[in-house]
Amino acid sequence: MLSRIGGKWQSLILLTLESSNKPLRFKELRQSITDISDKMLTATLHDLETDGLIVRTAHSEVPPRVEYTLSDRAQTLMPHLNALVDWAIVNINDIIETRKAFYGVE
Repeated sequence: MLSRIGGKWQSLILLTLESSNKPLRFKELRQSITDISDKMLTATLHDLETDGLIVRTAHSEVPPRVEYTLSDRAQTLMPHLNALVDWAIVNINDIIETRKAFYGVE
């Protein structure tokens, strides 16, 4: 599970869906996460759906409409993921300085 949510894109997708407070379409996710490719977004959404962390809803319309939301399982994960993000924000400058000192970079 850690490999599924510990990656760069998984966390960003979960955080993006949480912050939207509404279902998002593929295109909306792609626009919100600018550095992700369509292929990577598709694969990551599939993985998150397979693990039951997101819900994919396909609406029977023309043109077809597919929306993504956090599952109930993901809702229980989000406080922990947000705590990790908060920790990273508080500690990022110290971590950068420690890395610089380790590598002898000024």
